[in-house]
Amino acid sequence: MQLTEHAEKVRTTVRMPKGLYDEARKFVDRNASPAGTINDFFVAAVCAYVKLLHRKQIDAAFATMAEDADYQKEARLIAEEFTQSDWEALETIDDAQEVLR
Repeated sequence: MQLTEHAEKVRTTVRMPKGLYDEARKFVDRNASPAGTINDFFVAAVCAYVKLLHRKQIDAAFATMAEDADYQKEARLIAEEFTQSDWEALETIDDAQEVLR
């Protein structure tokens, strides 16, 4: 999700606890936040929360893979296929590190 200055904007009203608003306002007023305005602060906060929710969706999808027997079998087969090339890559790294010492 990318926000730009040229993105279409929507005006909305939000009700929140006064204490939460006051805390956010303090960060903006003290320049303790990169957000220049309270609006920018709220947009940044909502963006961060949306990113968190997307991340949780991705994590949940990966969690189901851990319990998927077909996926686990496929992953083992792929790992076995690349065993030789993995060892070759590791040896190349070891050789490069020896040269640097």
